Amino acid sequence: MHSSEVAENLEAVRLRIAAACDRARRDPSEVKLVGVTKTVPADRIREAIEAGLEIIGENYIQEAKSKREQLAGLPVVWHFIGHLQSNKAKTALECSDWIETLHSEALAIELNRRAANAGRKIPVLIQVNIGEEDTKSGMGAASLPAFLKFCDALDCLDVRGLMALPPFFDQPERARPYFRRMRELLDTLKAGSPATRSLTELSMGMSGDFEVAIEEGATIVRVGTAIFGQRRRAGESVNR
Repeated sequence: MHSSEVAENLEAVRLRIAAACDRARRDPSEVKLVGVTKTVPADRIREAIEAGLEIIGENYIQEAKSKREQLAGLPVVWHFIGHLQSNKAKTALECSDWIETLHSEALAIELNRRAANAGRKIPVLIQVNIGEEDTKSGMGAASLPAFLKFCDALDCLDVRGLMALPPFFDQPERARPYFRRMRELLDTLKAGSPATRSLTELSMGMSGDFEVAIEEGATIVRVGTAIFGQRRRAGESVNR
């Protein structure tokens, strides 16, 4: 893809975000755009950053580490959006500013320990397996209140909200009930949380369905193909 195409695609995605916000009577500033860069070369990521992309989302630890080193010093925030094993927590913290895929007590404990050792507090999102799919990670909806309470005892985790990857549909409208359910779950958690807690983020929606996700309350959308084009090699289906 030519460099100008990355910038043009980024602007087209922004316009689609603005249009979806207009339909939902929301302010576009409420929606953060994460550019998903799995398998995307560092030079093309640089072009997107120079065109104004402010958040990068990576799925694989080693790939994230390598790209962050190559793009050091650029004004961008790094989100980790892939499945994270506890034994990779240290490296994840070294190359990520946010972790969007907190999915277990074991991972929460290890992230908290590693963050404490590093002298930092890490913003995290709790991943919800909203479609109850065996092939995907995430907490069950019924487990969320207890898990949030568990995380409250961990001083170096800053839980900001929820993240989900609903079942894939060719028709975006079919994903709407899952997005709506995620918003309801977040609202329920907010109602039962201390006033000091800031549960504001709802990360959901990708290239094929982010407009529907925004209409249902997404504050973070994870978009790769619509910005960078089709991947050069096959990857997992997660966070297309």
